[in-house]
Amino acid sequence: MIRVVVVDDQELVLRGFRSIISVQKDMVLVGEAADGAAALRLLRDVVADVVVMDIRMPVMDGIDATKELVATGNPARVLAVTTYDTDKDAFAALQAGAGGFLLKNAPPDDLLAAIRAVAGGDAIVAPRVTRRLLDRFAAQLEPAVPVVHSAAERLTTLTDREREVLLLVAQGRSNAEIGERLHVAETTVKTHVGRILAKLELRDRVQAVVLAYETGLVRPNA
Repeated sequence: MIRVVVVDDQELVLRGFRSIISVQKDMVLVGEAADGAAALRLLRDVVADVVVMDIRMPVMDGIDATKELVATGNPARVLAVTTYDTDKDAFAALQAGAGGFLLKNAPPDDLLAAIRAVAGGDAIVAPRVTRRLLDRFAAQLEPAVPVVHSAAERLTTLTDREREVLLLVAQGRSNAEIGERLHVAETTVKTHVGRILAKLELRDRVQAVVLAYETGLVRPNA
């Protein structure tokens, strides 16, 4: 059973999510909050697998709430909800640690598929959409030298093949495309990606792409 928390300051949105999730046999709504601060308080006491997090809210927005949630080590995965997939806020949500984002006007089936994917550890943002966002907003990556150096040092734990796979992931290629490029099976690519995430202590594929930009492995529009 997938335990879901929904965070949104609009009652109509909360009501809509509630009605969609409540009738699913594999999901249960375990909590609701109207802003990021309230969500963080709720998540201290409630165990959730997925947090459907609105980005723009009063008191504390979804970006800051996601950063704090990730920093606490809470295993809940964040599915950010935004209005436009080219919005800088969507990029900021990915950088903060969200496993992906979904447009607010997405059909109910897309929302449910996204929740299930995120709960299973998959990133639901298309790799090329992620890269488009990063190409557009990479200049806004926080230039914290200690963080960047630490990230770069982590890359040294990768084998040459894993580094090659990471580069292709960051270029927006799917597992199938990477397998074709490297002349290996798609299952082998999945194994490499899993090892990359484990070694770099990343939650998902989206975070791997962000890290590749932060370390300079990939340059905007390269």
